[in-house]
Amino acid sequence: MIVILEQGISDHNLENVIKHLEDYGFIVNKSVGEERVILGAIGVQPNFDTRKIKILEGVKDVFRITEPFKLASRSYKKENTVIKIKDVEIGGKEINVIAGPCSVESEEQIFNIAQIVNKSGVKILRGGAFKPRSSPYAFQGLGEEGLKYLRKAADHFGMLVITEVLENSMIDLVYKYTDIFQIGARNMQNYSLLKELGSVKKPIMLKRGFSATVEDWLMSAEYILANGNSEVFLCERGIRTFETYTRNTFDISSIPVVHKKSHLPVFADPSHATGLRDKVLPMARAAVAAGADGIMVEVHYDPEKALSDGPQALLPDQFAEMMRQIKLIAEIIGRYIH
Repeated sequence: MIVILEQGISDHNLENVIKHLEDYGFIVNKSVGEERVILGAIGVQPNFDTRKIKILEGVKDVFRITEPFKLASRSYKKENTVIKIKDVEIGGKEINVIAGPCSVESEEQIFNIAQIVNKSGVKILRGGAFKPRSSPYAFQGLGEEGLKYLRKAADHFGMLVITEVLENSMIDLVYKYTDIFQIGARNMQNYSLLKELGSVKKPIMLKRGFSATVEDWLMSAEYILANGNSEVFLCERGIRTFETYTRNTFDISSIPVVHKKSHLPVFADPSHATGLRDKVLPMARAAVAAGADGIMVEVHYDPEKALSDGPQALLPDQFAEMMRQIKLIAEIIGRYIH
């Protein structure tokens, strides 16, 4: 249920409305917009009489949200969510690029790649220290040592860090080194992890699951939002279909669909979506044209020797060319990339 309050509502009346909602058994979330305050009342009460709230002083209107995702919905918050981390804004007019290797392999490797991507204007460095792999025999990451290398490289070049957290017990460790928590496709419906990250005071990037619908994806975001963390953005990374010529099927249409349904920013990861470096650049172009708020790609200077996902990593010159092309597309649609 959405409660729209009058402009200039007094603190006393605001507190009174919130108290009434809580007394009726709702969990209340407050959204402060440019023009007025909106309250999201979360709770399953199908026969609740909305007039009980509408008559309260300071209430302009009350209506139900039909979508199962309440806080993530465009009905709850009309304006786009913009997440600010130091000098980076996610979800605004600027399209951000996240780049780096799939896995942190050594201090030298992550420093070299950080320098390559930073030279093209990238502000957010990616790299996995803990890698969930389909095979138990594949490289699983360097652990905390990898996190230290990642943080050191990012600080040296004035960049932010994004890295994946795999389970609840890792949250405190990863928190020490990262600026943004990444939830990978395998964990999109790990509800225990999502709820824990709801209480973390750092932004969360939620990747779409292998077989998740858009509604499934937004419902997972709802878990984080409902537990107190409003700084959530999404990442389309392809879904599994019957197609075998690419690693996954890149659902570019999900980008405008999510923008219509939700206020949350949406990134796109053409590296994981296609699994082939020669497909990454055209899909990055398409994602920007479709309205993505950011692109996430893998880059490696020696992908043949990469310990994970080398075939989908862009070479440095390919990455520079991708940046050149998507900057041009961003300008055409009234946005920009530094």
